[in-house]
Amino acid sequence: MNTPPPSANISPGPLWALLSPIGRIGREPYWLCFAIIWIIFCIAMRIWWLSEPGTPTPEALLAGDFINTNPLFPVLILVLQWFQLALVIKRLQDVGQSGFLALLIFVPVISLIMLIVLGLVPSQAAPNRHGPLPNSYWRKR
Repeated sequence: MNTPPPSANISPGPLWALLSPIGRIGREPYWLCFAIIWIIFCIAMRIWWLSEPGTPTPEALLAGDFINTNPLFPVLILVLQWFQLALVIKRLQDVGQSGFLALLIFVPVISLIMLIVLGLVPSQAAPNRHGPLPNSYWRKR
């Protein structure tokens, strides 16, 4: 008796792109999601910069000042880190690698190189164990 393959979600929504590490994501949505993350981060940094009295120099700013300005900023940074981790995991799975390699984004220099390389490497055209196509995932029954 043959069991049919699990159905696939070919068109997951935008929340899936940022929140879930399950599935595959292509290059274009990968860069678009990173643009959203970086815009949110830049807005938060701008708010922090403007909240400092006078005109602070980059050398005079401290991480403690960042937290004292608004206690929700560290939470925002953690949420944005989760978004980044989920995107990198899906992108690694899209090119046929293990999502475990995504832990390398926590290594400072390797992180930047990895983010750029993942954005340039083409997707696997054939289905793999993470989904049938880029921007999709297998549904569990």
